[in-house]
Amino acid sequence: MNTIAVFGSTGHVGTATVRRLGQSGASVRAVVRRTSTAGRVEGADAVVQADLLDPQAVAAAVEGCDGVQVICPVSPVAPDPAAEMGALAESLAEGLRDFPSLPVLVISDYGAQIPAGTGIPTLFHQIEERLGELPNPLTLVRSAEHMHNWAPQLPTALRTGTLASRHQPLTRPLPMIHAADVGTITADLLLSPPPHSGSPRVVHVEGPRRYTAREVAAALAAVTGGVITARELPREEWEPTLTAAGASPAFAELHADFCAAHNKGLIEPPAGADIRRSRTALDAALASVISVAGVGG
Repeated sequence: MNTIAVFGSTGHVGTATVRRLGQSGASVRAVVRRTSTAGRVEGADAVVQADLLDPQAVAAAVEGCDGVQVICPVSPVAPDPAAEMGALAESLAEGLRDFPSLPVLVISDYGAQIPAGTGIPTLFHQIEERLGELPNPLTLVRSAEHMHNWAPQLPTALRTGTLASRHQPLTRPLPMIHAADVGTITADLLLSPPPHSGSPRVVHVEGPRRYTAREVAAALAAVTGGVITARELPREEWEPTLTAAGASPAFAELHADFCAAHNKGLIEPPAGADIRRSRTALDAALASVISVAGVGG
């Protein structure tokens, strides 16, 4: 029986990965960052605590495993997200040093193949480059933007009747995916034969089709029973609205750069990319998130 370590096992993606692996008969070692969540990971055979910034803890978490999944979320409150991601990459590389044959799957981001000028994806470029230096069989799963990322705007959208969008024009179709579908796809990849060492497998994942900001507003309205229309948020308001919501200035700048790159059509898989499409439609994904949050019209 394969034993797979899943870092970030309590998040949207990790939870789905653990569930799928368990259903497939694999033994799952859920790795959590905080001891308060230990013992509460449904479907895991074991739960261990490890901070990704602690190489020794990373090594202990993966010892004896046949594969590992890593997700490095970008903290919106980090004063220097780039430095934090760089430190995570170094810690992971150090923690995996003694396990050169261990297959590693890293959840990355659309646009991560571009080294600069795209905001948040450049942070994942750091991770890809650093872990690509290791001898481990490496799978990079570049995920489109998660559909649930629109949900935090719902209370304001219901109150004002408008969904402010940094993605422009409002008619531009955007790649998105239900986060749980990412976890299901990565679980299947973890159970498949690993790629050859020195030749990373790169997989792009997005939903069944692309959606415009107007369609997002319509889906939110349909799910909640409210009246919501999309509007373009002026460029000068992008960063101030993010910092007002609690983001650090550095993160706000990265997110604004990401949206600007998206609007220029830069956040796309390269030509000939392996693209996997999931099944969950936007309205179903938003409905699942909103039902959990208990938000409605």
